[in-house]
Amino acid sequence: MLRVVVESAKGLPKKKVGSPDPITSVIFKDEKKKTKSVDSEVNPVWNEVLEFDLKGTPLDSSSYIDVIVKDYETLGKDKFLGSTKVSLKDLASGQVRSLPSKNVPLVNESGQNIGATINLVIGYDPPANAVPNPNNPQAGDATVDAGGGGGEEGDETLPDGGQSSSAGGPSAAGQNVSLRQRLTRAKNRQLVNKPQDFQIRVRIIEARQLSGNNIKPVVKVNVSGQTHRTRIKRGNNPFFDEMFFYNVHMLPSDLFDENISFRVYDSYSLRADCLMGEFKLDVGYVYDEPAHCVMRKWLLLNDPDDSSSGAKGYLKVSLFVVGTGDEPPRESDNDRDDIESNLLLPAGVTLRWATLSLKVFRAEDVPQMDDAFVQTLKEIFGGSENKKNLVDPFLEASFAGKKLCTQIIEKNANPEWNQVLHLQVKFPSMCESVKLTVFDWDRLTGNDAIGTTYLNLARIASSGGEIEEEHAGEGEMPSYKANTGKSEVGFLPVFGPCYVNLYGSPREFTGLPDPYEDLNHGKGEGVAYRGRVLVELSTKLEGKVDKTVDSIHSDDILVAQKYQRRRKFCLCAVFHSASMIQEPGEPIQFEVSIGNYGNKLDTTCKPLASTTQYSCAVFDGNHYYYLPWADTKPVVVVTSFWEDISHRLDTVNIILYITHRLQSNLEAFKTAILAKVSDNQLVELWLKLLDELIEDLESFPTPELEGRSNLTSLDFQIKKLRDSDLMTIKDGARRMKEEAREIKDTLSDLESWADKLETLAEEPQNSMPDVIIWMLRGEKRVACSRIPAHQILFSTYSEQACGQHCGKTQTVFLKYPMDKAKGLKVPVQIRVNMWLGLSAHEKKFNSFSEGTFSVFAELYENQAKVFGKWGTTGLVGRHKFSDVTGKLKLKQQYFMPPRGWEWEGDWVIDPEKALLTEADAGHTEFMDEVFQNETRFPGGEWKGASEPFTDVNGEKSRNPGEFDCPPGWVWEDEWTVDDNRAVDDQGWEYGVTIPPDDKPRSWVSAEKVYHVHRRRRLVRPRKRAALPAGTAVERRDQGDPEGWEFSSLIGWKFHRKERSSDTFRRRRWRRKMGPEDRLGAAAIFQLEGALGVDTDEKEPKADTTKLFGANTPTVSCYFDRSYMYHLRVYIYQARNMTSMDKDSFSDPYAHVSFLHVSKTTEKLRATLNPTWDQTLIFNDVEIYGDPKNVADRPPDVVLEFYDHDQVGKDELLGRSVCIPMVKLNPDMDKTPKLLWHPIIQRGEKAGEALVAAELIIKPKSGESDLPLVPPKRAENLYMVPQGIRPVVQLTAVEILAWGLRNMKTYQLASVSSPSLVVECGGQRVESAVIKNMKKSPNFPSSVLFIKVLLPKDEMYTPPIVLKVIDHRPFGRKPVVGQCTITSLEEFRCDPYVITAEGAMSSKMALMASPIKKHVSINMEESRPLLEAQEKETVDWWSKFYASTGDQEKCRPYLRKGYDTLKVYDCELEEVPEFKGLTDFCSTFKLQRGKDENGDKDPTVVGEFKGSFKVYPLPDDPGVAPPPRQFRELPDSGPQECLVRIYVVRAIDLQPKDNNGRCDPYIKISLGKNTIEDRDHYLPSTISPVFGRMFEMTCFLPQDKDLKISVYDYDLLSCDEKVGETVIDLENRFLSRYNSYCGLPQTYCISGINQWRDQLKPSEILENLARLKGLSKPRTEDNGTSLTFNGKEYTLAQFENNKEVHQHLGPPRERLCLHVLRTQGLVPEHVETRTLYSTFQPNLSQGRLQMWVDVFPKSIGLPGPPFDITPRKPKKYFLRVVIWNTTDVTLDETSITGERMSDIYVKGWMPGMEEDKQKTDVHYRSLDGDGNFNWRFVFEFEYLSAEQLCLVSKKEHFWSLDKTEFRIPPKLIVQIWDNDKFSLDDYLGTLELDLRDLVAPAKTPEKCSLAMMDLDALEIGAHKTRNAKSLFKQQSVKGWWPCSIEKDGKKVLGGKVEMTLEIVNETDVDERPAGKGRDEPNMNPKLDPPKRPETSFFWFTNPCKTMKFIVWRRFRCLFIGLIILIIVMLFLAILLYSLPNYISMKIVKPLK
Repeated sequence: MLRVVVESAKGLPKKKVGSPDPITSVIFKDEKKKTKSVDSEVNPVWNEVLEFDLKGTPLDSSSYIDVIVKDYETLGKDKFLGSTKVSLKDLASGQVRSLPSKNVPLVNESGQNIGATINLVIGYDPPANAVPNPNNPQAGDATVDAGGGGGEEGDETLPDGGQSSSAGGPSAAGQNVSLRQRLTRAKNRQLVNKPQDFQIRVRIIEARQLSGNNIKPVVKVNVSGQTHRTRIKRGNNPFFDEMFFYNVHMLPSDLFDENISFRVYDSYSLRADCLMGEFKLDVGYVYDEPAHCVMRKWLLLNDPDDSSSGAKGYLKVSLFVVGTGDEPPRESDNDRDDIESNLLLPAGVTLRWATLSLKVFRAEDVPQMDDAFVQTLKEIFGGSENKKNLVDPFLEASFAGKKLCTQIIEKNANPEWNQVLHLQVKFPSMCESVKLTVFDWDRLTGNDAIGTTYLNLARIASSGGEIEEEHAGEGEMPSYKANTGKSEVGFLPVFGPCYVNLYGSPREFTGLPDPYEDLNHGKGEGVAYRGRVLVELSTKLEGKVDKTVDSIHSDDILVAQKYQRRRKFCLCAVFHSASMIQEPGEPIQFEVSIGNYGNKLDTTCKPLASTTQYSCAVFDGNHYYYLPWADTKPVVVVTSFWEDISHRLDTVNIILYITHRLQSNLEAFKTAILAKVSDNQLVELWLKLLDELIEDLESFPTPELEGRSNLTSLDFQIKKLRDSDLMTIKDGARRMKEEAREIKDTLSDLESWADKLETLAEEPQNSMPDVIIWMLRGEKRVACSRIPAHQILFSTYSEQACGQHCGKTQTVFLKYPMDKAKGLKVPVQIRVNMWLGLSAHEKKFNSFSEGTFSVFAELYENQAKVFGKWGTTGLVGRHKFSDVTGKLKLKQQYFMPPRGWEWEGDWVIDPEKALLTEADAGHTEFMDEVFQNETRFPGGEWKGASEPFTDVNGEKSRNPGEFDCPPGWVWEDEWTVDDNRAVDDQGWEYGVTIPPDDKPRSWVSAEKVYHVHRRRRLVRPRKRAALPAGTAVERRDQGDPEGWEFSSLIGWKFHRKERSSDTFRRRRWRRKMGPEDRLGAAAIFQLEGALGVDTDEKEPKADTTKLFGANTPTVSCYFDRSYMYHLRVYIYQARNMTSMDKDSFSDPYAHVSFLHVSKTTEKLRATLNPTWDQTLIFNDVEIYGDPKNVADRPPDVVLEFYDHDQVGKDELLGRSVCIPMVKLNPDMDKTPKLLWHPIIQRGEKAGEALVAAELIIKPKSGESDLPLVPPKRAENLYMVPQGIRPVVQLTAVEILAWGLRNMKTYQLASVSSPSLVVECGGQRVESAVIKNMKKSPNFPSSVLFIKVLLPKDEMYTPPIVLKVIDHRPFGRKPVVGQCTITSLEEFRCDPYVITAEGAMSSKMALMASPIKKHVSINMEESRPLLEAQEKETVDWWSKFYASTGDQEKCRPYLRKGYDTLKVYDCELEEVPEFKGLTDFCSTFKLQRGKDENGDKDPTVVGEFKGSFKVYPLPDDPGVAPPPRQFRELPDSGPQECLVRIYVVRAIDLQPKDNNGRCDPYIKISLGKNTIEDRDHYLPSTISPVFGRMFEMTCFLPQDKDLKISVYDYDLLSCDEKVGETVIDLENRFLSRYNSYCGLPQTYCISGINQWRDQLKPSEILENLARLKGLSKPRTEDNGTSLTFNGKEYTLAQFENNKEVHQHLGPPRERLCLHVLRTQGLVPEHVETRTLYSTFQPNLSQGRLQMWVDVFPKSIGLPGPPFDITPRKPKKYFLRVVIWNTTDVTLDETSITGERMSDIYVKGWMPGMEEDKQKTDVHYRSLDGDGNFNWRFVFEFEYLSAEQLCLVSKKEHFWSLDKTEFRIPPKLIVQIWDNDKFSLDDYLGTLELDLRDLVAPAKTPEKCSLAMMDLDALEIGAHKTRNAKSLFKQQSVKGWWPCSIEKDGKKVLGGKVEMTLEIVNETDVDERPAGKGRDEPNMNPKLDPPKRPETSFFWFTNPCKTMKFIVWRRFRCLFIGLIILIIVMLFLAILLYSLPNYISMKIVKPLK
């Protein structure tokens, strides 16, 4: 696979007009791929991935790609801009996997540069020829996820997290981690899915075995778009220890899909291959781990581009996800863990490449998406008309960030794509679903989504592991799961062929923007069917595919044909009632559709009788409107054609049947636990539950599949899975029944089974669309509800296989589409009975139907009034005969009954009653009104207007005299002028008419000259008379004798009686039809098609039907008899309601609606826990239909709670639904039981209501048999009767009201004189007023007492409500805060048990006792020298580390056997034994309701300190009441105290600086005093060790809150607060646990553990005895034995095995202290407090370890404070003597051809790289030996306690402060080859840990690389480790091997002989030594090395060069040359002199 990521381009040339629309195409071997175009941009960014399939052939070195950038033109050819060629040679050679080509220049056709550049990244996956061995952990794929081709999207993580590995914990490579387990895990997350704060913490500890030589690794961590990187380190095993924080605010579901990606880069390398390895996992994986964290695990890094490569190293990390309110766990530093057992493998599963092949066959019913405008243009130019198919669909499938699309099929609503999309993914994947979206392609604008659906992989795949899933067993309870021993039932994702349905916004097309467009993208619940797609999915492992999009083979298309066989289905819905309509308005009708069938605004299907008749809403007399259907219930009938998938839906319904039975039994079981019923009853319920579950599972097996149609392979797999799961549950239930011991503990198992059954009932291949019910008001769609088809589907298989609502009446609340208010308003509540079945079974419908069905054709005759006469002439735009809307022209003679039907009679006039709206319908009182109008010319006389009487809108009305009193009503008064408005004393209001209006727009009450129009309102009230029974029926039939209905305007408002103002009338004609050959109700299913309509229309017929639906017959169901019922609703109380008023309360009342009646309870004042104690009686409720059906499915009683407001509209507090108990016989002795029902507001719980209801059928005999009328509390106010109301008992509530704290201002004034009101169960008591809050915030008298009748049953107890009232000037007493205490359980007590301990506090008792004048604590100043010595080795930190278990850091201290302290991992208040230190009094937060901005969240406005005791009182007044509980209280006046705050250290602070660190310091405020410790800030750290003690004074209780904040120091900008913690000192001071000063283990009078309390142990013990009411402790035997509380204690039993050291005090005090420590008091401790910030109030910002001592000054001075100043490091020197090297790689070849190296050695300590030291060079080593005798000296600071080096250095030259790093002491030694004119060559490295030294070899022969590996294996052996520490050994000498990496393996690079010696600071001066061989050259003295003569540098030693290089090698040559030269010279001379000689010889001149 070749991937080209086209990122961006820069500087493209502009066009003459505007900028280009650039588009890039990439050509590789004749295959061309294009990006999308970017509109008008010269610097476009595409970021698109183009993939070229190489079809298994690797790249060759001559491969290249062509990149062409063009200007995109909509019409015509794209214009060329520039192009470039990129060679793929580097990729082909296999050196790199990705090739980033940045800023590649583009050239024009002639090859000239055009000044533009383009950025690409080319990735290459070579063909998979080598298959790795899955069992070899180094083989990569077995353990490692290659990241799904991380190169695909550049450097970014893929969006769905799919490419990433899922991590499976420390599991073996082959173990399966099931997708379903992930889902069940996800279920346990229990987080509200709304955006919230999270913090992800990533701690990078260290890396090991990174590949590469001499590398500088750096780790980059990316989470949710934020990237942090570590500091750059050196070496292959770097130690980082850095913590990163990522704060996010997002939906949990989105966050858990985000990835955490770790990438390790080599910072040296600037090349493309600098990424050394990576690892990814998703946040959800970490969150699902215990405590939401992964602790100190090793991640195996691998190459993201190469799935087959092995491990690239290991990275050790800790990961935490901290949610709101979570506490991050502590890390334990067991750092010697081995990699193997702590390896976090990606996925814990072998990740394999898989191909998901999605076959997309076809779609149908795709709605119109395009405007008809272009279509019309085409017609003008002679194109053909094609209106229906105005859509160009294509399908996009996306999974794990990869997207593929089918082709676009233009102008087709039923496209056939027949394509297969191959999605290549890593499997198993973290991505849980394949997203399928059908888009409408638009040439000009963006593509529009038509609909989205998801294929959930967890539903269509199974790893088979979930059968043996664990069940939550409490404690040691057995987990009830069966070991069935069956084979596993795993299977890869498979689906279909099957249709999937799309839902989204309503289908009707408008040219306007769609407000519900988000629904089409799959966000939210779709409200309409938008088509369906036939798809099939299969999965193939390993194989690669040639084409990502291919066409489907014709055989497969034929196979899919059989899955498209349709059967006819019939759907009938009978609407029984529609109530709770908010406002009337236009008439209402309902439409029922399934798929496209029945959608009246859609023209593609036959018109069906799918809508009810229009009806107008009628007032129910109280609050709502309802539709008055009476005995004629509208019916809709829809026939449709779908595939028969009954085998799937039968199974679903059977499982749901079992689930619902289990759930209802579970509810009963839970309620019984809450109600604390007797054990026997509980066992009975529990056994019934289990028996029914086992019986259901046995008797209702899922249907067999053989012989059924439409079977797919997934059907068989799912059946296997379901059967085995059901079997597991059944066996588990049997085992539970036999083995369970504690019944309540089984609840979690039972709930998990119910959840399991629910998941099993989900059917992925459900191709049957949902039934959608729409409410239409007029022609407008208002609200809808979706009902899954299987719920109403009839099945012949068994009764259980029928849907739960099949043929049964159900209550449905319709919803507004995309309701932002989340159901705040209910559009309508309907009761509807639906039946859906195959038409083959339609006869079965007869047994379900009630009443008689009748079918009519109907039309309306219209007339208008012109000049006082009725006729058809004035019908403007109307037809003489039309449908009900008046817009469709009809004629009687053109009506034809549908096929199979015939007329039964003639046309008759039949007025429709439900459409006539009398304004007074449903009202008991009514006000008739009419306006009298007069006009004048300006300044003239007032005269009657042209229309003297009008209604409020100015429409003509009748004269008051013409108003008759309707029958059944009586006038209450005469006509009067309404002057109760903005009018003058005559009732007139005046206005000016501005043409063209004929009346004023606005009215004023004072007359001016220019006013020309005035009017006044005349009103006359009337009320309904009490009529004798029977006359009400006559009222209905009155009206016009000819059946006309009248209206003043053409519109919807019609009335029966003609008025003078009427101008329009109509009447309804109907004609009955009957079936020709069918009998029974099922005949209605034959109604298909419209009744004929007039075809003489001018415009085409299609348009009219399109607009308003065809004229279909109307179907009704007549009920011949109704039953009267009597309903009683018992509303007792509600609790925890939301406050809606600014005074923190609401004024609640409840509307109770039941069908078409509603009533309202009384309104209560200012309470959130109202007790109405009211029975609402509905006397005659008429319900049609069989009472048995009503008893089976009673209508809901809906309770809506409102907050009554004097001004403005009442606000809804929430809604609750209660199902009434039905009594078909009034004598039944069942009584309803009050139960808590949740109150839901906006989808969230907003309180609970205690209600019950009963519905009793009224017998014919009369009222006598009804239950007695409950007692009345007032006129028409009935109480809840005995037997239903809770049983009460006289109870005492004692209140200790101690004081108020931190009261915030109310209405800008501070709260100065508050008092407390306590309300409980209708009683209230008020405390005395605090005179002055500032001086003393405690109440003057502290105890209040209420006697109240409280229910005996804890389930019903009302809460205690506290209100704080401020007494302000002018008698104002506003409520300034309130608090509700819901459960009284914790305050109940037995009044006869003496609890004086709770009544007082030790400290206070002490203050009440006489104060000793003088307390002296004698501290002996002996042995000062010894203490100074001890201080060296023992300090407070030794004690601290001894207590935390860090024994390495405190050995001497432990040996001495001194005290340890208790380190609490939480706040002292959170320690369970100390009960939050609220034993004296608790703190309750006071709240105030809605704030000014109308925010719902109640704000905390103060605190109340106090406590409660609740106990029963005797019913007999003669019996003496029990003793009071709160006695002998301490003095509540202010106390002056000394406070010592010890801040030890902080852990994991939230970083505030850009470098991921902060510079923390402490700031403390107490009362008005503040200490800012800014000067002592600690630079660049997130875990600072403060070691600071602060001393302050304060007055309690005024200054009770001690606030300790940690700030981040900034030089220039303002210091930022990291977080703060607040300690309530008053609680510590008052608590009887002595929390003011912890008790140490021993009483020391000197030393570091010197006693620091004011009182000696004996005095504290005496106080404790007095407090508990015990006798004084007695001591004997010189204080070595003591009697306390009747027990004998001796000093020996405490100090038997302890060492008695010199610091201990006298025995008596020691013994008293030992006894005190047995009394459960607070020990000497350090607490860990979480820091919080206002910015993220519920997220931990780090933790602070500290403690506080509080000493009252009145007792005397405390002991000296502890010194907790941090330890300082010691200075050490490491002396390394490099003696020799051997076997060094010979890296170079000399001129003379010898192998040689110029060796030198370099060394440094990590963290101190600037102190790098080198030896001199041993030149020309020919055998790899080097002699040096060279000394390195490294100075370092070492914390021996922590075994780490402390390095302080500036991170950057611009840093202000040195940063402290703690780094392990290591030595790195490297061997190099020296090059004078080029870079030195690296030959090998050695890394030694000085704490854990690899033992050297004594001789070079024994020295090998195996030494290092062997040592690594011994890591675990702890004993040897100590011995191996150089700090213990002081000095070591020997040989060590150096390694170098070649081809991924380590090989020997040389051996080095060294002496290592550690010298401390004192010894340095005694034994000096210089660096190298410098003076002082001693200890040991280093002689110059004896190097062979051959060792020299040729450039500086020419003589030696001659001697050793030239002479030694070439001497023969030289000698030969010399001889040759001599000979040559001889010859030359000879030749030179010969002629002369010869001539002389011849001439002989001398002669």
